[in-house]
Amino acid sequence: MDPIGRGTARLARAVTAWPVWTLPRWLVAFIATVVVADAAGIAFAASRATFAVHDLGLFGLLLACDVAGLELTRRAGEPVGIAKDMHAVWELPIAILLPLVYAPISPIIRIALTQWRVRRGAAHRRVFSAAALGLSYLVASATFHQLAGVVIGPVADPARRGLAGMLVIAASALIQRIVNSGLVLTAVKGADPAVRLRGVQFGREPLYNDVTELCLAVLVAFGVASSPVALLFAFPFATLPLRALRHAQLVSDSRTDSKTGLLNARTWEREAEAAVARAVRTGAPLAVAVLDLDWFKSVNDTHGHLFGDEVLRQIGRCLPGELRESDLAGRFGGEEFVMLLPKTRAVDAFRVADRVRCRVAGLPLAAPDGEIVRVTASVGVVALDAGSRRELTDLLAAADAALYRAKRGGRNQVQMISTSRGLSAAGGLGGGFDGGVCEPFGGGLVPGTLPAQAASPEVVTQG
Repeated sequence: MDPIGRGTARLARAVTAWPVWTLPRWLVAFIATVVVADAAGIAFAASRATFAVHDLGLFGLLLACDVAGLELTRRAGEPVGIAKDMHAVWELPIAILLPLVYAPISPIIRIALTQWRVRRGAAHRRVFSAAALGLSYLVASATFHQLAGVVIGPVADPARRGLAGMLVIAASALIQRIVNSGLVLTAVKGADPAVRLRGVQFGREPLYNDVTELCLAVLVAFGVASSPVALLFAFPFATLPLRALRHAQLVSDSRTDSKTGLLNARTWEREAEAAVARAVRTGAPLAVAVLDLDWFKSVNDTHGHLFGDEVLRQIGRCLPGELRESDLAGRFGGEEFVMLLPKTRAVDAFRVADRVRCRVAGLPLAAPDGEIVRVTASVGVVALDAGSRRELTDLLAAADAALYRAKRGGRNQVQMISTSRGLSAAGGLGGGFDGGVCEPFGGGLVPGTLPAQAASPEVVTQG
């Protein structure tokens, strides 16, 4: 084969290896449509643009503030997933105050610097993010310039004119946020249907950050419209929320397990202890579950530890999708996970645990050699019935004992203990409970038959 043919073949292999092709076809088409639409918008705006020295100077100043804000928080890194930032404080004024062609350029430059200076991410995600932001800024710019002539133009009084200007800027900023969020969240949900968007996008803190960013962007745009010197006073003030946001992300990182994204053991125990104390005080039901992957060492030995880490990541991603917002899921160590289910009765806790077990068993995990690997999990559950007075350590010990009974019973099953008869852990193989007989679970919660003289907990099992 000639050199040109070999080069073409290598390029074809490289293109087919892009991670974007692992996404659903409709999502690939959606990403391509957004990127092409942004490129078309840039081309259209450039064909009608007239470049003035004043505009280029103002664009350079606002872009310098944008890049400086990125550099100030570079050491804090960029979180994986949906990253919240405050860069619209500088990029929105570019869309508002300058001709249309400048609007989509700033996010391209900033995201390219993020890829180079902060963290290397998947190329298709970077390109899509820049395109989604570019389109949203194009819409905001077009909205402002259309509304400005209708709303601001006829107003002669300076005070009313200023108020009208701020309202039009705010409306344009709101439209930009809606367009960008709609595009990004569609892609995120399409790539991972199990992801919970409520916490990362519609929770109290994210909404507060969005409102703060919008208000700062309006103030910066309004101030710079009067004089570019306003940037000297706006920059220190506008970077404070960005630094606070990065600090909040560092605090969040200190609470989570780096491989799975779930709560780490220390944080889970602290929050679970408070939840158990609250349940005991109010007499509310509560359940704790311990999940352990079956034969996980053989997975590592057969397919390598990198694949083992990927299995843990997939477990960490699927667990929240099977739980409520109020539930707590954490990684306890190794291949062991813990779940706390507030206000959950025994029968419901068992069903949740079995649903999680089925979800884990159904995960299609592709090993490096292309083999599809299925992993299973054993789960031990303990229910703190209403009126019981127990501590978290008691519940964990009981759930752990139920887990080992599930291991001895054949694995890939759920066993449960209820505190209605009290906890009486006894020694023995795998830390089991004396006096309890496990009955198979068949469509409902079936308590085990216990000898009258025994003080052992009730036990049920999923075969």
